[in-house]
Amino acid sequence: MKFTFAHNNLNVVDLDKSLKFYQEALGLTEERRKATPDFTLAFLTDGVTPHRLELTWIKNFPKEHYDLGDNEIHLAFRVDDMAQAHALHQQMGVICYENEKMGIYFIEDPDGYWIEIVPAR
Repeated sequence: MKFTFAHNNLNVVDLDKSLKFYQEALGLTEERRKATPDFTLAFLTDGVTPHRLELTWIKNFPKEHYDLGDNEIHLAFRVDDMAQAHALHQQMGVICYENEKMGIYFIEDPDGYWIEIVPAR
């Protein structure tokens, strides 16, 4: 028996705002969408790997934000030009933590999820 990654899911309050963020900050594009009367799923791709990011928007979500607890779970993206990526994210105002010693930093999406940015090695 062999398991392989299919996708990761993040619940979002404003799907359009999140799609814009993931496009601008990480170059992800929407590959497909499943809409029901109660929720919408948008699957994002980097155009290279088979892995997908699923954004879930739930109709009539009663809160302004999701409770992320300690927010210790995160996604990580490898980038081929760390300086250019850092400049973009700094301009967007989305860098929330930097670890210069490790050569990485984190950005925060509109719902408060952290995304680690690591240099290609």
